[in-house]
Amino acid sequence: MLSDIEIAQQAKMQKITDVAAKLGISEDDIELYGKYKAKLSYDLIRRVKDKKDGKLILVTAITPTPAGEGKSTTTVGLAQGLAKLGKKVIVALREPSLGPCMGIKGGAAGGGYSQVVPMEDINLHFTGDFHAITSAHMLLAAMLDNHIQQGNALNIDPRRIAWKRVVDMNDRELRNIVVGLGGKAHGVPRQDGFDITVASEVMAILCLASSLHDLKERLAKIIVAYDYNGNPVTAGQIKAQGAMAALLKDAVKPNLVQTLENVPAIIHGGPFANIAHGCNSVMATQTGMKLADYTITEAGFGADLGAEKFFDIKCRYAGLKPDATVIVATVRALKMHGGVPKTDLKTPNVEAVKKGLVNLEKHIENVKKFGVPCVVAINIFAQDTAEELEAVREHCAKHGVNVALSDVFAKGGEGGIDLAKEVIALADSGESKFAPIYPLDMSLKGKIETIAKEIYGADGVNYTKEADKALKEFEELGYGNLPICMAKTQYSFSDDPALLGRPSGFKITIRNCRIAAGAGFIVVLTGDVMTMPGLPKVPAAEKIDVTDDGVISGLF
Repeated sequence: MLSDIEIAQQAKMQKITDVAAKLGISEDDIELYGKYKAKLSYDLIRRVKDKKDGKLILVTAITPTPAGEGKSTTTVGLAQGLAKLGKKVIVALREPSLGPCMGIKGGAAGGGYSQVVPMEDINLHFTGDFHAITSAHMLLAAMLDNHIQQGNALNIDPRRIAWKRVVDMNDRELRNIVVGLGGKAHGVPRQDGFDITVASEVMAILCLASSLHDLKERLAKIIVAYDYNGNPVTAGQIKAQGAMAALLKDAVKPNLVQTLENVPAIIHGGPFANIAHGCNSVMATQTGMKLADYTITEAGFGADLGAEKFFDIKCRYAGLKPDATVIVATVRALKMHGGVPKTDLKTPNVEAVKKGLVNLEKHIENVKKFGVPCVVAINIFAQDTAEELEAVREHCAKHGVNVALSDVFAKGGEGGIDLAKEVIALADSGESKFAPIYPLDMSLKGKIETIAKEIYGADGVNYTKEADKALKEFEELGYGNLPICMAKTQYSFSDDPALLGRPSGFKITIRNCRIAAGAGFIVVLTGDVMTMPGLPKVPAAEKIDVTDDGVISGLF
């Protein structure tokens, strides 16, 4: 079979004006970035906001393993399957980050015959959104240090600066640095560091903002430092929000592209699924629901992280009520959760599948706790046996959940028709009784413990002195009514990545907490979550090249 990039390069793309026309969008309502990319205009977004919403379907997954689950591929393939059935559909995804593209992951635009295109553009610079976010973030960092240099009228304590710098690349050397060296004219020396752009609060804000006005208000609330009396200092006090919003005025508009089968796709924003909420933008999802009968979107990592944050943070702020959820699983990943090493996954092992099903079972239970009906999509591979697939089907049937086999990697939309039929039945059933899992007026610790016990299956929560102090401080400052954004390993329900399956008898340790006042959530740190990844021994970048004619190879 051809590689992902070879398949993408052979695609017969339609002009983006023709893709927009399928949604009733005229050329006057889009801003062209060449033949195959466009941004949706403010006028269009405002004009459709009072239209009736279409159905919203979330695609999530079991706990990730190195074997892979194919969540983005399934998301795209499901949209193509719905289109095959004559449905008016949009797929809404996140934008890939350059760091992982050049690091371990490679490209991130789906796979096989279920991709979004132009694949190279989407994975690299696209329409410049991430560059704009990086620039806005760095402007605030520069203005903050300049304020201190120019007399420090806000009495900022340089030891309590919370605003790091960012770059959209995996660069471990920048995690911990010293800035301001070189004498009085070159700034105030202090310890600093870089995060990757997708971990920036500016990214989270852009993805939760409902309008340009809302974006500017959220930017002003960013806490960048604390003064010598312990009071928070905001971007608004630095007077940076206007210029930051000006840099983001185009980035905040959703991007329109297409799938390999010319189904409309909105790709916009990409907050870290660990340190932030891991979903595409609110404006993209809301606009998609106004333009199509079915909007298919996804959230990062497994349902314990991505779906929980989608429901408790994004849906709460945006007023979204999802109609159905798809939980993606693979037989090979279930075997890993059942104790089989990665090297032996091609060997049939029904007992290991049955043992690993406890992981899928917990994710099904969790989604149901939010009142949203679900279907399990098995992303199939050639080595899967009928007995292994039947074991999954039987187990899910006991929990009142249907299973659909998905072959969208190899067959595109045709391989997603069975899943599409299940999704239509669920979404149109009216069964969804969506509600977040905790109320906002609950204490911060109460919210954390609800997530830990109800979603992760923990027995309880331990707090370090730093975490305990931070939570008390946030409540005293008036931020106790914000939702929680858990920063936890994606590889386990627990905070120990080695505990696969459905661990029990464990407690979650909260080592520290940070506030994202502009985005509107409290980041709760468990374990050792990196906000600036490093490159592996053999980076994916080593295999990426470009010909003299400008044709890219090796991206995935």
